[in-house]
This record gives sequence, structure tokens and C-alpha cells, in this order.
Amino acid sequence: MAAQDPERGSITPYALIFITVLLLFIGLVVDVGNKLRAGWEAVGIAEETARAGAGQIDRAAAYRGDQLVVDRGAALRAAEAHLSSSGHRGSVAISGPASVRVTVTVTRKTWLLSLVGVSSVSMTAHADADLVAGVEGPNR
Repeated sequence: MAAQDPERGSITPYALIFITVLLLFIGLVVDVGNKLRAGWEAVGIAEETARAGAGQIDRAAAYRGDQLVVDRGAALRAAEAHLSSSGHRGSVAISGPASVRVTVTVTRKTWLLSLVGVSSVSMTAHADADLVAGVEGPNR
């Protein structure tokens, strides 16, 4: 019977530690990526929703030749419809005669952080859109 090699199997604890650390790192990268994507999505939805609301002009005032203003009721309805179709939480407000302000919160589930009790990450974004008449920019 041959004597056992005392070095046999000594790499196993190091491999186990390395694999565990690698999985933790990958999990954190995935969860941080989810938070970043939630932020980007929140900004995009907030901007789109604000534009949807600000595009609703008060036609009666426009036909009278008055200053162009947002139709408050139509703007709120359009923005809230767009926000609800996105499936995210938020709020819509008229912030001026020609402005709409939107706040959106996007929530994503976590992968690794859920093991320590953090089941989701959220990002909130704000956007304002103004009704602008004509073409802006330098005259040529």
C-alpha cells in the first residue's frame, strides 16, 4: 500500500474561496447593472411622459391668437395614460402655463442582494417638458 501524498487536495479550499468570491463579484455587478438600467429607464420614461403631456395645447387660446399654453386637463390625461402604459409608478403635474413635470420610479429585482434581504433596487427620475412654439435656433 502506497503512502498518501500530504499535498493531495490542498488546492480545494483555495478553489472554493476563489469561486465564492467570483460569484459574489458577478452578483454585485448584475445588481449594480440593474440599478443603472432602472435609472436610465426612469429618465427615458419621465422625458417621454412629460413630452406627451406638454404636446397638448389649449386650442381655443391658440385660435384666439393668445399665447400658446398647455391644455391642463388634456395634458394630465395624456401624461398619466403614457405613465400608466409604462407600468411604473410616478406623478404628473402642470408646473407652469406651458410646462409639465413628471416624476417616475423604476424598480428592479436583485439577484445577489436578495440573499441579504435587499429584494429590489429603485431609481427615481424627474423631467420637465415645455411647450415651445416655432423653431428655435440661430437664424440663417
